[in-house]
Amino acid sequence: MVPLGWIGGIVGLLLATVLSLNANMLVAKLHEHGGKRHIRYRDLAAQIYGRRAYTITWAMQYINLFMINIGFLILGGSALKACFALFNYEHTMKLPYCIAITGFACTLFAISTPHLSALRVWLGCSTVLSLIYIIVACVLAAKDGANAPPRDYSIHGESSSRIFTTIGASANLVFAFNTGMLPEIQATVRQPAVKNTLKALYFQFTIGVVPMFAITFIGYWAYGASTSTYLLNSVSGPLWVKAAANISAFLQSIICLHIFASPTYEYLDTKFGIRGSALQLNNLSFRIAARGGYLVISTLVSALLPFLGDFESLTGALSTFPLTFILANHMYIVAKKDKLSTLQKFWHWLNVIIFALMSIAATIASLRLIAVDSKEYHVFADV
Repeated sequence: MVPLGWIGGIVGLLLATVLSLNANMLVAKLHEHGGKRHIRYRDLAAQIYGRRAYTITWAMQYINLFMINIGFLILGGSALKACFALFNYEHTMKLPYCIAITGFACTLFAISTPHLSALRVWLGCSTVLSLIYIIVACVLAAKDGANAPPRDYSIHGESSSRIFTTIGASANLVFAFNTGMLPEIQATVRQPAVKNTLKALYFQFTIGVVPMFAITFIGYWAYGASTSTYLLNSVSGPLWVKAAANISAFLQSIICLHIFASPTYEYLDTKFGIRGSALQLNNLSFRIAARGGYLVISTLVSALLPFLGDFESLTGALSTFPLTFILANHMYIVAKKDKLSTLQKFWHWLNVIIFALMSIAATIASLRLIAVDSKEYHVFADV
C-alpha cells in the first residue's frame, strides 16, 4: 500500500485478486489434460509443450520456491528481532543473527518432518498462529489509528523513483496471491478434482482474501506512509500481546517454509533414491546433509540481503508472472485451441503479452530497488 497509496493500492489489490483467480482457474481446468492427472506443474507443461518445457518450468518453479523461502526466513528473523526488542531495549539483536536462528530452527523442523503428510497436525497449528497474528495486528493497529493524529498518505520519492517502486509493488501484489504450486496442490484433491479445486479457488479469492485485505487496509489507515514492512514494528500495545503475535509469526514462518521447501526436499529424496523408514541412519543422515545444506544457502542469502519487500517484488517478477499468468494463458491457448473463439484467443494472447512486458519491467525495477537498498544498508544489514 505504501508505494501505491489508497487508490493505487485498492485498485491493485482488487485487480490482482481477479486476475490471479482467472489464471489459477485456467491451470486448474488443465489438470486432466490428455486424459490423465498431472501432479506437477512441470508435468503439465511437458504434456502440452514437450520435454523441453519440463526443464524450463522446473527451473522457474524452483526459483519461485527458493525466493519464497527467503521471504519466510526474513519474516521469521524480523519477528524474532521484534520479539527480542520487546524485552531488551538497550541491546537489540541484529536481524542477520535472527535470520540465522530462524534458519537453524527451520533445519531442525525439516529434519524432524520427513514428509509433507507428516505436517497434518502442524497445519492446524498454522491456522491458529495465523489467526493470532492477524487479530493482534488488526486490533492494535485499529486502536493506534483511532487515537492517532492525521497521517501522511502521500507517495514519497522523486518521479523516476516512484515509477520503479510502483512497478515493483505490482509484482508484490501478484506474489501475495500465487505460489506456482497449484497442480501439486490439486493432485491431493479428491475427485472430481477440477470441480473441487475451482470451488476452493472461489473460496480462497473471496472469503480467503478478507483477512489479508483487512490487515493491509487497517495497517495503512493507521500509520500511512510510515507503515513498517513488518506491521508489528509499528503497533503499540500490551507487551505480552505483541510478544504472542511475534512468536506466532516466527513459528508460522517455520511451518510455511517447510511447505514451500517440500517440493525441493521431495526432488532430492527422489533423485538420490531415499526410501524406507525416515529413521534409518542413512535416510536421517541424508536429510541432515541435503535439507541442512539447502537451508544454509537460503539463510545465507536471506541474511546477506534482508530486504523482504524487494525480494517479494523480484520473486513476483521472475517467477510468479511467468508461471501464473504467462504460462497459464499460453498453455490454455495451446491445449484448448480448437475450442476457443477468436475473441477468447485474443484475450489470452493479450494476457500473455501484457504480463510478459510487466515481468520484464518488474524485474528491472526489483533489481534496482535491491541495488539501491544494498548501497544504503550494505550486506548483512540490520534493517
